[in-house]
Amino acid sequence: MNQERLMQVLLAPQISEKATYVAEKNDQVIFRVATDATKPEIKAAVELLFKVEVESVQVANVKGKVKRFKGATGRRKGWKKAYVCLKAGQEINFVEGGNA
Repeated sequence: MNQERLMQVLLAPQISEKATYVAEKNDQVIFRVATDATKPEIKAAVELLFKVEVESVQVANVKGKVKRFKGATGRRKGWKKAYVCLKAGQEINFVEGGNA
């Protein structure tokens, strides 16, 4: 895996109520990732960018919502999210930027 590819795998952290709850309870961080990203690529990208050790990665494909506008139906784009479980003692803090 080259570094250029790893820099393009992670798109953004997913910050929501559910993500905060999961982070506190299970020591996991949720990221929005590229749709063609694999688990090993996600793990390597998180370790490279945030200088932390990753224990495991779970991936979920989120389907886009069906929306209507003036009678015409359309569909929002689907996306992929990754639940990254960090090893004990590791932490990523997005408020301060980087690891704490």
